[in-house]
Amino acid sequence: MSDYQQFITNVKKKTGIDLAQYKEAQMKRRLTSLYEKRGFRNFQEFFQAMEKNEALFHEFLDRMTINVSEFYRNANRWEVLEKQILPKLLERNRRLKVWSAACSTGEEPYTLVMVLSNFLPLSQISVLATDIDENAISRAKIGVYTERSLQEVPEAMKKKFFTKEGMYYKIDENIKKAVTFKKHNLLADPFDTNYDLIVCRNVLIYFTEEAKQVLYHKFNNALRPGGILFVGSTEQIFNPSSYGFDTEATFFTEKWNSFVRVHRKDEFFFYKHFSFFQFMIYCYINALKS
Repeated sequence: MSDYQQFITNVKKKTGIDLAQYKEAQMKRRLTSLYEKRGFRNFQEFFQAMEKNEALFHEFLDRMTINVSEFYRNANRWEVLEKQILPKLLERNRRLKVWSAACSTGEEPYTLVMVLSNFLPLSQISVLATDIDENAISRAKIGVYTERSLQEVPEAMKKKFFTKEGMYYKIDENIKKAVTFKKHNLLADPFDTNYDLIVCRNVLIYFTEEAKQVLYHKFNNALRPGGILFVGSTEQIFNPSSYGFDTEATFFTEKWNSFVRVHRKDEFFFYKHFSFFQFMIYCYINALKS
């Protein structure tokens, strides 16, 4: 077993985090850079030090999870969410169940609340935000950010929802109250269900193809029919039907309202978005033809 493979085994035993589900070349390069920077010669020395040094362990988590985020990241995608996706979701249900998965230091869930506030009073907005890194969650709860994190925030939003304190910006307390932060491991922990909207951006690119496929199925199971999965701008799902999704817009996939697989001769046909009544009529007509 290689030095790195033993490190993967040790980390999984200690934390439950399975580094084998992350792209090896990227993760190994990132962690090698960290342990060399800290003066260790190999992964064995690095792990032994992490067991004794909590600060080093949290530095490892931070490097592993790439806690780089900003408000309104890829602003044109958030515009699609605001103008196309949310109006459709709110037609069905005025109390949306929303999850920001792998939320890092909080910029994404707070952006969600700000966008939702254009449609609903803050008292009716609730967003669950989760991440594997407790340090990132702690920083998110504080809600203090640099100018760089706010570079995409519209000026009106900046004035409305932030207070400048020296070199930093503090998020409005009412925005903070709309977000519940929890620790969660996407690859190991169970998902809640019946979400209207799940946002998981700029994290899937670090996982292996096998891990991504598992997560797509888990996200689909976590959404209610017609619910939306919003992914990052380098994470488009190219075969959404394999996971029970349709493409609603670029980087937005919708869970099928119904999923009926009909066998005719040697082919499979998929009929989506039928109500039960419509499907029964379809079956009756085809029975008359046969």
